[in-house]
Amino acid sequence: MKKNTKGRLIVIEGVDGSGKQTHTKLLYQYLKEKGEKVMKISYPRYDKASSAMVKLYLGGAFGENPETISPYIASTFYTADRYASYKEDYEGFLNDGGIVLADRYTTSNMVHQAGKIKDQAEKKKFLDWLWDYEFNLFSLPVPDQVFFLNIPPEINQQLIKNRKNKITGQMQKDIHEKSSQHLIDAYTSALELIARYDWTEIRCVKNESLRSIDDIQAEIRQAVFEKRT
Repeated sequence: MKKNTKGRLIVIEGVDGSGKQTHTKLLYQYLKEKGEKVMKISYPRYDKASSAMVKLYLGGAFGENPETISPYIASTFYTADRYASYKEDYEGFLNDGGIVLADRYTTSNMVHQAGKIKDQAEKKKFLDWLWDYEFNLFSLPVPDQVFFLNIPPEINQQLIKNRKNKITGQMQKDIHEKSSQHLIDAYTSALELIARYDWTEIRCVKNESLRSIDDIQAEIRQAVFEKRT
């Protein structure tokens, strides 16, 4: 298992449309202004060859219903892209003491793929396999801190309703976004994982209304520095 001996790997996680990209960018800008050695990366890397299988999967090449595609098989597509990214983008930077901010990470396989499994014993088996596969076999670094942006599915689905597909730039949704049941299952799975993996939960809704971006970002920044100390 790859341990971070010098730098820090911080992950912003959440289901589609939860604000991961926005808060990764804002945290990056903040840390940069503070003089930190920091970089950001977003997964999947749709502009890279290593994401080819991810794009086929999300585009429906292996089936339009994500629940019919084995979480074990689908996970391998994303892991390959992250391994390539680790070697190409940030291994040296992290080992040199840098802070890496990731919009999604191995945590997304835990959320989206584990969400396909209803039996709790089978889900645990999958999660144990996934941890060994990504962190031991591929030697990807274990995150130092994971933030989960908690937005309930009924609000979340409204947020992505008019969002363009990140792969094609068109309005057509990928197979995850098109399946409301998949998004609900992924969200439910994530709530189970917060305590299991000691993630930092950021509740983005207060009194049935979305909190402001600034308010949410302030909580994330505070937690980042509390973790460091």
